[in-house]
Amino acid sequence: MASLKKHKSQEMGLHDEVLTGRTQQVFFNPEESENFFYHDAYDVDFNKRTEIDANNLDCREINDKIKNMMSKGYGTIVIKNPGSKHSVGVGILNKLNLIVDGSLGYFGIGSVDGPTVRISGRVGWSCAENMMAGKVVVEKNAGSCFGAAIRGGDLICKGSVGARSGIDMKGGTIIVGGDAGAFTGFMMQRGRIVILGDVGPNLGDSLYDGTIFVGGDIKSLGADAVEAEMTDLDVAWLKRKLKVSEIDKKVDFKKMTKIVSGKKLWNYDNLEPTERKGAI
Repeated sequence: MASLKKHKSQEMGLHDEVLTGRTQQVFFNPEESENFFYHDAYDVDFNKRTEIDANNLDCREINDKIKNMMSKGYGTIVIKNPGSKHSVGVGILNKLNLIVDGSLGYFGIGSVDGPTVRISGRVGWSCAENMMAGKVVVEKNAGSCFGAAIRGGDLICKGSVGARSGIDMKGGTIIVGGDAGAFTGFMMQRGRIVILGDVGPNLGDSLYDGTIFVGGDIKSLGADAVEAEMTDLDVAWLKRKLKVSEIDKKVDFKKMTKIVSGKKLWNYDNLEPTERKGAI
């Protein structure tokens, strides 16, 4: 069987396994623009702006008000006095400029597909969990499990993030301007994580695929995470992505450390007992 031609994406650390027995089914026709949105998505105008005072509202009431404002065509919504409430801004499957004037608690902005979100304060655990598309910018710090299981979009924290950020990540990009905690990129499957500061122990533990870039020191690598060579393609991509992140920080991209999967765990069940010890 002829070998597959190497693609630029593979040079950047993305997957190159052969997907035997699988089909690449086409779901969307580019000429059918109405299929690019959810059937119940609202037609909003970004120039139409409103505010929600969340001081005396619980999370469900806040989310209901966001939906109600979108149904009236508001494309820019500002949440005042969020009070670090949990599960705010979840399930937004719509184009929207959402501005949070303050901090959020656990599971903020989860399961979203499409909005641009700016949070002026901090966020708790699992911010933007299961994010599909869009852009989320956190001005300060974030808790653990930042970007858990995200599948697309750009998730940005200008400060530092906690442990297990990017856990079970399946796509998209996570960018951290500060430091990251232990087990960052744990069980990562696709996508890229960029950390401009230092990282705690067990970086990329059980990493299946994807790429992690680190600007500072790495406490230790996790099982099956290995260092790879930085390429010109990596540097060019990082320069473009850091502009999107809005992080005002000088970075020598060529000196960053690139981490990819060693692929020893890909066929873990087929390994001999002695080989399994070496893999983990």
